Amino acid sequence: MTRLVAFLLALTLLRLVVAALVPLAPDEAYYWIWSRALAPGYLDHPPMVALWIRAGTALAGADPLGVRLLGPLGALAGSLLLVGAGEDLFPGRGAGVRAAYLLNATLVLGAGSVLMTPDTPLLLFWTATIAALARLIRTGRAAWWLAAGLAAGCAMLGDYTAGLLLAGVGLWLVTLPRARPWLGRWQAWAGLALAFAVFAPVLVWNAQHGWASFARQGGRLVDFTPGRAVRFEGELFAAQLGLASPLVFLFFIAGTWGALRAAWREGGAAAGLVAALVLVPGAVFLEHALGDRVQGNWPAVLYPAAALAGAAFAPGLRRWLAPAVGLGVAVTLAAYLQAVAAPFPLPARLDPTLAKLAGWPALALRAATMARARGAAFVASDAYDVASELAFDAPGGVAVLAAGARWRLFRLPRASIAGQTGLLLRPARRRGPPRARRWRSVRPIGTLARERNGVVAERYKLYLVVARRPAPGLVNLPRP
Repeated sequence: MTRLVAFLLALTLLRLVVAALVPLAPDEAYYWIWSRALAPGYLDHPPMVALWIRAGTALAGADPLGVRLLGPLGALAGSLLLVGAGEDLFPGRGAGVRAAYLLNATLVLGAGSVLMTPDTPLLLFWTATIAALARLIRTGRAAWWLAAGLAAGCAMLGDYTAGLLLAGVGLWLVTLPRARPWLGRWQAWAGLALAFAVFAPVLVWNAQHGWASFARQGGRLVDFTPGRAVRFEGELFAAQLGLASPLVFLFFIAGTWGALRAAWREGGAAAGLVAALVLVPGAVFLEHALGDRVQGNWPAVLYPAAALAGAAFAPGLRRWLAPAVGLGVAVTLAAYLQAVAAPFPLPARLDPTLAKLAGWPALALRAATMARARGAAFVASDAYDVASELAFDAPGGVAVLAAGARWRLFRLPRASIAGQTGLLLRPARRRGPPRARRWRSVRPIGTLARERNGVVAERYKLYLVVARRPAPGLVNLPRP
């Protein structure tokens, strides 16, 4: 255990350093804007990520470290909760320690602990729910249902994917004879009610905004399309093989199979719980991939339970634990090094650190400099990611505006720029001119490239624009 604590503390320190050095990804800058306009809900996700960023920037300032501060700390807390869950579920077998090693060897947690996304708090509270249920199984004290409900509600504030957590626990209760008696205890139902009480503000916000967020997320449900299903399923498998790392992925698969067999043959509550929390989300993602692409990070919610299963039900692989952890950590360290210093000359299409993270501060500085040189009153973009990065990275004294329907749902001041001249940035991949209903005149004036070490990540078209009176759908974005 002492070695594990030292390992986790060293990883946490490294993650904090990387978090401070790497520019924000566009979605992180977007979520930072959320944190400056706090609300019970947003178009894309529930509000927990905004609350974490607000807390982090209050403690460490409005810079990349402040935005990401709670990520490494949350990963540390989640790892310790996983250790406790393993000891409660499988006493005396060292499963919790092995599970923490396996989870921290995945690129999913390695990246997710330094990039602030909704998955970051989701994984912590998902793991906290498992830990509460593990203590319930070990002690038999029904009050742990309330702790599990509170943690599950916080997970639901992190991301709607947490609904799969409730579904997994429900399957466990209904199908496993040893767990079924809990259905007759009021504490179990009180825990469920507490989870939804915590989540209630999101429901209210959606009801007040035409169910916008639910409609957006529900739009991802698709029908079976045989022509693409094989490709999407293959991409899902390949992504998890890479994000877990191959040997850790083998532990996950073997452990889940072992947990399922143990639950089927012996009816063990612990085996049944970890199996259900892997199989239910896993089945949903496999079904989704029959008709549409599953983003690589979505199945991250399987990883805590899969790590417990791999630690407890894959004894034949135990001699491979050190190589699995070593390979996973090495891959993560290489990703960190590339994000910070880019020593590997990878093409843009093979380097996600370039595509997502690189060159934003320099791009924002060049855009602001050009705006001042041309007497522009503002810099704007109708791409939410570009506008968010400009708001976070452009030098002070430059007004940054965002255009688009999504911004109507934010508590942000509407822009009063009728007749003023500004600089508009749009990704070059977008076809067609800017929307004429916002701009009285639009004049192309060139392009800018976002790059790192001479390798271009993306190009942007520049326009000199004059705002109409009124200019619909334009908001002033907050500045650090």
